[in-house]
Amino acid sequence: MRARTADVIDDARRVPDEGRIRAVIESVTPQVDGGRFAVKRVAGDEFDVEADCFADGHDAVLAMLCWRRDQDEQWHVVPMTAIGNDRWRGRIRLGEIGRCWYTVTAWVDAFESWRRDLARRIEPDDIRMAGLIGADLIEETAERATIGDDRERLAAWARRLRDASQAEGADAQALKALGLDARFGEIAARHPDRRFAAVHPMLPLDIDRPLARFGAWYELFPRSTAPVAGAHGTLRSCADRLADIAAMGFDVLYLPPIHPVGRERRKGPNNVLVAGPDDVGSPWAIGAAEGGHLAVHPLLGTVEDLRYLIARAREHGVELALDIALQCAPDHPWVAEHPEWFRRRPDGSVQYAENPPKKYQDIYPFDFETGDWQAMWHALAGIFRHWIAEGVRIFRVDNPHTKAFPFWEWAIASIRHDHPDTIFLAEAFTRPRVMHRLAKLGFTQSYTYFTWRNTRAELTDYFTELAHGPGAGYFRPNVWPNTPDILPEYLQLGGRPAFVVRLVLAATLAATYGIYGPAFELMEHVPREPGSEEYLNSEKYQLREWDLDRPDSLAALIGRVNRVRRDNPALHDNTSLRFLPIDNDQLIAYSKTAEAGDNIVVVVANLDPHNVHSGWLDLDLGALGITPGTSFQMHDLLSGARYLWSSARNFVRLDPQRVPAHLFVLRRRVRSERDFDYFL
Repeated sequence: MRARTADVIDDARRVPDEGRIRAVIESVTPQVDGGRFAVKRVAGDEFDVEADCFADGHDAVLAMLCWRRDQDEQWHVVPMTAIGNDRWRGRIRLGEIGRCWYTVTAWVDAFESWRRDLARRIEPDDIRMAGLIGADLIEETAERATIGDDRERLAAWARRLRDASQAEGADAQALKALGLDARFGEIAARHPDRRFAAVHPMLPLDIDRPLARFGAWYELFPRSTAPVAGAHGTLRSCADRLADIAAMGFDVLYLPPIHPVGRERRKGPNNVLVAGPDDVGSPWAIGAAEGGHLAVHPLLGTVEDLRYLIARAREHGVELALDIALQCAPDHPWVAEHPEWFRRRPDGSVQYAENPPKKYQDIYPFDFETGDWQAMWHALAGIFRHWIAEGVRIFRVDNPHTKAFPFWEWAIASIRHDHPDTIFLAEAFTRPRVMHRLAKLGFTQSYTYFTWRNTRAELTDYFTELAHGPGAGYFRPNVWPNTPDILPEYLQLGGRPAFVVRLVLAATLAATYGIYGPAFELMEHVPREPGSEEYLNSEKYQLREWDLDRPDSLAALIGRVNRVRRDNPALHDNTSLRFLPIDNDQLIAYSKTAEAGDNIVVVVANLDPHNVHSGWLDLDLGALGITPGTSFQMHDLLSGARYLWSSARNFVRLDPQRVPAHLFVLRRRVRSERDFDYFL
């Protein structure tokens, strides 16, 4: 430690290579861990960068925002604007997807200092002397000019300024006006002297396609889609569900692993250790004699059938996502071909996966400390590349927190370098710092704790953190009210109202959400045993038959909610989320506003699935752009009802047996050219 401290002291004492750099750049935002990781945005965003830029003394400082794509050599620059207290802001509109770099440069600008001081000068002699100084500066600027006829125009300006400054009895005010001529000033500003500019270290920015931030996911087991009872579904029978999935408004169809399922130590229904001869096992126990992670389960079909499903999905406006689980069944070919990739127990057997007290005897995890780690890394990354070659661009990754961080950083970066449209969803229900690290390493989206956040205080605190906390620039939430692994107590006990309210919350609190269906729309709620979050007769271990025509299905409601999401830009992002005061703890209220301010959504939900609740909701009319005393309409897009409000404080009452939530769009009252009132 002493030696390291001494090195720092020696560096401070060393004469710099260039001591004429006087500008200082501090507190550049946004950035993640000092630029160690990338900030995330999507194509079409306006990207604001701010920085503190200043220098010693009173000279003028100018700043520019510089950016380029990863593969570009040329930097693009936009001037930054001073916004007060030495803080500067620059804005760019993001275009093509991929890795970009941005930085801030600032310098003491002699020309700008001269013009600023000239504007303040009063004495004629001071003005004439300043004119001569300015002429020299403008001549130097002319030498740097390379745009059009800027050099000639600046040189002419310098001559006029010098001649006027040297003329006997020159009009000082006319001379001052010539030096402050705005047209010439704009030309000179295009060619600043940045020889002694400070440059902040480059910062990374990942630009994704819009689906990375806004979308609705639907999880489906293709093996449970057979039209004949008891038969094993296929990828083609899965394609027959696409019309229904599209009608419900989903953007992504996500399939659990589609690979051969191991036979050795295969689990039976409800996770029993001994499987019968006809039991299908868990799709996450990957690999058998038919192949491993690069193969399709023969009962599901072939690679050609997968291509067919991808093409059909595209016709319906749906994109396919595959689950990638980096683990092997005991009879996966890699277990025999690469025994060094797996850990051994004292008795010589391969160590199966476990998270005490849970045991996964049908799964072998990879050993990321193996001496053959480089070959293993390339093989694992090759799984993603294989399916990318088949047309898949979205991957849900199972338990990434149990794999080495350096692997993910390398694998995702290398894959996205070649395929920047790839989306990675991290399924990591683990400690917050681990989840955030995975997001920093490159995962596009992340599962959340939403499934276990039920009270108003829990939801408010958690989603305020997600929308406005330090991780907002890189941690994109993808919220799920249920998964094949998680049937939360709220859904077990709350009946239909619980499913409806959790749907509305998931779909409006976060820009991206998903459901595991058909279990969700058919309100599957029976646990394997009391106190368990496992489904009884879980689809993870057996085929299921679903009555999709049940009259109580939530499919129509889900479709309505997803149409509301698509039609209201306010719900396409999380940054505008604001929780609203309401005087009943069983009610939660919040708003979202589109960037342009012309679309405002207000959600009020009853968190108690059993009882009617009412309360007084307080709106900030100024923040909503409403003049106090002006009436405005609240249109409930779930029920179709319209309410005319005219004050900040309003009464709401929600019966969970009817509609447990309001999904309002606010419509302001305005006066038309025809002189009658109507609502926008």
